[in-house]
Amino acid sequence: MAKQAGNMGGLGDIGKIPELKSRILFTLGMLIVYRIGAHIPVPGIDAAILAQFFNQAQGSLLGMFDMFSGGALSRLTIFALGIMPYISAAIIIQLMTVVSPKLEQLKKEGEAGRRKITEYTRYGTVLLAVFQAVGMSIGLESFSVGGQSVVIDPSLGFKAMCVITLVSGTVFLMWVGEQITERGIGNGISLIIFAGIAAGLPAAVGGTLELARTGEYTPFTVLLLFAMALLVTGVVVWFERSQRRIPIQYAKRQVGNRLYGGKASFLPLKVNTAGVIPPIFASSLILLPATFAQFTKGVEGFTWLEDISAILSPGAWLYMVLFTALIVFFCFFYTAIVFNPKDTADNLKKNGGFIPGIRPGQKTAEYIDSVLTRITVVGAIYVSLVCLLPQWLISELSVPFYFGGTSLLIVVVVTMDTMGQVQSHLLSHQYEGLMKQARLKTR
Repeated sequence: MAKQAGNMGGLGDIGKIPELKSRILFTLGMLIVYRIGAHIPVPGIDAAILAQFFNQAQGSLLGMFDMFSGGALSRLTIFALGIMPYISAAIIIQLMTVVSPKLEQLKKEGEAGRRKITEYTRYGTVLLAVFQAVGMSIGLESFSVGGQSVVIDPSLGFKAMCVITLVSGTVFLMWVGEQITERGIGNGISLIIFAGIAAGLPAAVGGTLELARTGEYTPFTVLLLFAMALLVTGVVVWFERSQRRIPIQYAKRQVGNRLYGGKASFLPLKVNTAGVIPPIFASSLILLPATFAQFTKGVEGFTWLEDISAILSPGAWLYMVLFTALIVFFCFFYTAIVFNPKDTADNLKKNGGFIPGIRPGQKTAEYIDSVLTRITVVGAIYVSLVCLLPQWLISELSVPFYFGGTSLLIVVVVTMDTMGQVQSHLLSHQYEGLMKQARLKTR
């Protein structure tokens, strides 16, 4: 059975620790800067026509990226590309460490290797941002609603300005994320995505209450939706904290006249090892036809893209089947990349650890792999159900907002990770206080 991680508490002491307080204030300040930038538009855009276009693009990849950027894409602000180029570059570099011996060696070199991989990720971010910005600047000139173009004055100058602005915005966001990670609290990149998603929550709640006010929703329906939101959030928290703990025993060894080791421990395997990567990849792939159809709308010879996007529209049975299959595939694929049972078994053997009843070495690797495969099946089913929930709510209950799926996973995981870091600072402060008291008593 899966077991839960430890509880958190003592958050009321945050104000008593100056360092933790300054880290939290710095993080909030950086997130405020991000939200301000998410409302500064790129020059040369007709905002009203752009808003109409994005209303028509709901359900495409553009709509999903707009959700991650907190509406910055639909307003075409300086942060329109968001932090997604950085995430894509980081994932690509991580995947390449499996096939590239050079990157794999860098990964094993500790802090120096990590800095080099971070440098490659930054270069990759700039390249991806330039590619996306060029494509967006060209595509914007072809966007029109009712014969009116989104771009006020299409020209080479607009393209150059658009590319420079968007790439600079992404690089600045990457810097903000790194500063939050280093000088703030939590993972900066994850918190930026979290802030973008959370920015849309008030509008979602307001839209639901407005439907209740106009009579389209009964008060019971509204209460049911909010109760379902709490229930699903609780289920996601439970699964994200769930672990399969494999018992580990360390053999005793004698050094001089003293015995070391002989301790019992465990190897924690998360039920959802892959995190939010599978739904992000699956959504990107399955919504590509709809996105390309938006760019090529009305262009002769590309009408087949519109037919494919109609078949794969969210809510259609083929969409559900392919979406689920892709999530399951990426759950296993990404888990295999981030966790290597053979390396784990070798490390245990080197440190004198073994699983009771299992021979060290290859047998241990096979056992860990079999356990990981079984819990990944459970994790894949859980992620699939959470990600299919929004489609059911939208199609069956006509919910006016996107609840569940990738956005909910990101919000829960980031919140848990940030609270975990806060708790670590609190425990560290308490430990330092106890050590000072012990030294004073000794004196």
